[in-house]
Amino acid sequence: MSGFDFNLFEKQVDELVGLCDRLREENASLRASQEHLVAERAELIEKTELARSRIEAMVLRLKSLEDQL
Repeated sequence: MSGFDFNLFEKQVDELVGLCDRLREENASLRASQEHLVAERAELIEKTELARSRIEAMVLRLKSLEDQL
């Protein structure tokens, strides 16, 4: 063990701890972004369904008017 460099080992451990901290922060940020995007997607799906039902209702009204002529 006489050739073991404790200073180098300590530096490498510090770098590893720093990397773990950065990855933990990045992971939290990505999870927050994912939650936001999932909520936004749900909102867009709801708006799309509302628009679809309104368009279908308009088409039915137009067909009804056409049948009356």
